[in-house]
Amino acid sequence: DVAETQEHYKSRWRSIWIMYLTMFLSSVGFSIVIMSVWPYLQKIDLTADASFLGWIIASYSIGQMVASPLFGLWSNYRPRREPLVVSTAISVAANCLYAYVHVPHSHNKYYMLTARALVGFGAGNVAVVRSYIAGATSLTERTSAMANTSACQAVGFILGPVFQTCFSLIGEEGVTWKLLCLQLNMYTAPVLFGALLGVINIILIFAIFREHRVDDMGRQHKSINSDEEESDVLDQNTEGNIDHVAVVALNVLFFVILFVFAVFETIATPLTMDMYSWTRKEAVFYNGIILSVIGIESVIVFMVVKTLSKKTGERALLHGGLLIVLVGFFILLPWGKKLPNIQWQEIKNNSIPRTVPIEMLAPFWSLQEMQLLSNHTAEPVGCPVTQSWCLDTPMIYLAQYISSDALIGLGYPVCNVMSYTLYSKVLGPKPQGVYMGWLTASGSGARILGPVFVSQIYTHLGPRWAFSLICGVVVVSLLLLEIVYKRLIAFSIRYGRMQE
Repeated sequence: DVAETQEHYKSRWRSIWIMYLTMFLSSVGFSIVIMSVWPYLQKIDLTADASFLGWIIASYSIGQMVASPLFGLWSNYRPRREPLVVSTAISVAANCLYAYVHVPHSHNKYYMLTARALVGFGAGNVAVVRSYIAGATSLTERTSAMANTSACQAVGFILGPVFQTCFSLIGEEGVTWKLLCLQLNMYTAPVLFGALLGVINIILIFAIFREHRVDDMGRQHKSINSDEEESDVLDQNTEGNIDHVAVVALNVLFFVILFVFAVFETIATPLTMDMYSWTRKEAVFYNGIILSVIGIESVIVFMVVKTLSKKTGERALLHGGLLIVLVGFFILLPWGKKLPNIQWQEIKNNSIPRTVPIEMLAPFWSLQEMQLLSNHTAEPVGCPVTQSWCLDTPMIYLAQYISSDALIGLGYPVCNVMSYTLYSKVLGPKPQGVYMGWLTASGSGARILGPVFVSQIYTHLGPRWAFSLICGVVVVSLLLLEIVYKRLIAFSIRYGRMQE
């Protein structure tokens, strides 16, 4: 053990800031094209349908889920610069591939699928990022550093669509360089910009990033990831076994946290279109504003929890965050008597169930609805009668929806930061790459399963069943947290090397 020098402290935090940048770029890589994937897919391949779009969106999370444990394992035994540079280079190459998916004469949708899966594979480096930050911070620094990491990730998700909007000014045609077979337009410019950011990130990793490790009390140690021979020996502070019950429990809790938020993001557009008769354009616009506000709210929460955790502790904040999320989904349950407007255009298309005679519904049509029926080009709005629950489930009022958004936007970031922080503290001085890889993989799995779950339950059974089941899942996670509450303590505290 040696006291940390001022030079070591500055170098350590410069490296941590490079990790913040890497996390930011990872989330930008996901969100910078999310709004334009569907129109670009329709433009390059007429055989692509909405179901294939779902696979393209999910491919990012699948790629990340596969890569996270692999990069984590790599970072346990080799200098972290290696997996960081390789993963970022994969993302750069994948973004360039995305810019050229229009070139082949067939199977363009599969090239796009491959490109997005590889971008997700490159994003598996978040396991390396979090394991580095966990090993390069003391216990007192850990919560703040993890909150900053999550804040950078959230800002990336917010700014990605903003970058996309700016590049939309180029237009669909844009500029074509025949020599390079490159079309620079509103679809390709964002990914090429992402590739440029990736190249800058690689340069900064080579120029600034250094391997650092401190123990839970902040004392300087040789990093086990250094390529110096004498650094292979672990110090005595690593002696002891990891509490794998706590590790598994935190993986389950993190899965639930990401699962319910994925459900929330997925259901926003169809729910508002069904309940408030919003058009597709209105739903995308209004929900875009709401999600942007939630993103800003999340960044503020990330900053606040750094101070609040010092007074209450991470476990209490995780408990409180889950309770807030539970209340948020409970508010979404339909309580009133007013039914949502029915999408009468479905009747015109003869897709109403045969058990309901159209003649019985005609006397209840309003003038506005009759005009809609007479207009073949009008977009149908309201709750489609093909969803049988629309005929007897009360509507969810806009005030309920806004209140729920605010609460989930408050509870989710708290749970996110606290689960990462507790996880890193439970692991202690042990190499965390693989463990962080599994945690990242569980989150990626949740983002894959969440949309599938909610789309099936919501479509066939309605919001009452969907949100009731989510409430049940959160209640079970709260019970699990109660069971393992006393085990969620730092490695050094568990073995008596520090006082809580």
